[in-house]
Amino acid sequence: MRFLLTALLVLVAAVGLGLVLMKEPGYVLIGYGPWSVETTLSMLVAVLLAGFAALYFGLRFLVGLVHTPRRLAEWEHRRKALRARKALNRGLIALAEGDWATAERRLIKYAEDGDTPLLNYLAAARAAQQQGAHERRDLYLRLAHEAMPEADVAVGLTQAELQIAHKQMEQALATLTHLRSVAPRHAQVLEMLMRLYEQLGDWERLHELLPELRKRKVLDTEEAEKLALRVDRERLIAAIRSQDPARLKALWSSLPGRTRREPDLVLVYASALKELGEEAAAEKVLREAIRRHWDERLVDLYGRVAGDPPGVQLQAAEEWLRSHERSPVLLQALGRIALRNELWGKARHYLETAVRLRPTVEGYQLLGSLLDRMGEPNKAVECFRKGVELAAGEPAPALPPAAAG
Repeated sequence: MRFLLTALLVLVAAVGLGLVLMKEPGYVLIGYGPWSVETTLSMLVAVLLAGFAALYFGLRFLVGLVHTPRRLAEWEHRRKALRARKALNRGLIALAEGDWATAERRLIKYAEDGDTPLLNYLAAARAAQQQGAHERRDLYLRLAHEAMPEADVAVGLTQAELQIAHKQMEQALATLTHLRSVAPRHAQVLEMLMRLYEQLGDWERLHELLPELRKRKVLDTEEAEKLALRVDRERLIAAIRSQDPARLKALWSSLPGRTRREPDLVLVYASALKELGEEAAAEKVLREAIRRHWDERLVDLYGRVAGDPPGVQLQAAEEWLRSHERSPVLLQALGRIALRNELWGKARHYLETAVRLRPTVEGYQLLGSLLDRMGEPNKAVECFRKGVELAAGEPAPALPPAAAG
């Protein structure tokens, strides 16, 4: 638009000047020494304009010749970049379609000519991984890093992801550990480390990582609480496997209060103490947990451990009976505790009430053993029979009377 306006103005000016010169062409005399030139003003103006135009276009031509190599280089660069961009697009399409060999070939063919060699090599590494070509995968990752050294984290994350996919856990751990030293606050690095620690079962390291996961908002509050509970549970199980009561108790004491109030963990811990012969400690833990939160799984285990002194345990359980008088689990636990204290009458009362409220195989076995000890074999046999029928899920078949002898 600007060019057209300029051309129009020049044309108007030329027409105006031409009209003026037609009316009065003028006269010009130029003398230099013995030489002189005479002409009209219109002719002199035309010659000057023609000379200016020749000089202008001549200079433009010379400048164009000087800049020709640079322009040719720029054109070649644009041509290669366009070709590389087309190859990248085709390679990504092949990658999405699962044509790994074609994708790899197209992605690396013109990678060096494009504006984004990093993307080419990272995608090519994925294609090589899918073909099981791990040496080529590592080569492309190295080339990606060389193409853009400042993208160390992006390359490292891709490398770790591919290593995990190929079950190269130790290599992935080394990669992510390096990345954490380079970018300690990077959320994706922390999340991948978290997932890897879970897969490796490295609960102690995951426990150490938890505060950073919370701080960097990698997990929301609910997810962080669930993970913390799982980590503490697994650490507790590891301590149990060590068969070391001192280590187990030390770990339990180090856990947060909210964790030690979780019924599931209390059940695991108390069961382990019982297996390790620390029944008095188990009884105390269970008693405190049940007072805070009623859980019949804990009550059942409470009846199976021996407290010291025994009377305190029985007293605590009988206090709970005031608010849970129809709990068959509590009644059976009381029956067990009374049996250990050789309080046969109490034990019988509690066990008979328990099986009346909820018949169980174990309840009938306990009651039958007690009745047999108390000298009531017929009633004991009847309890054992009911327990067998309950276990079998059907009554015992009726047998014909014995033939007279």
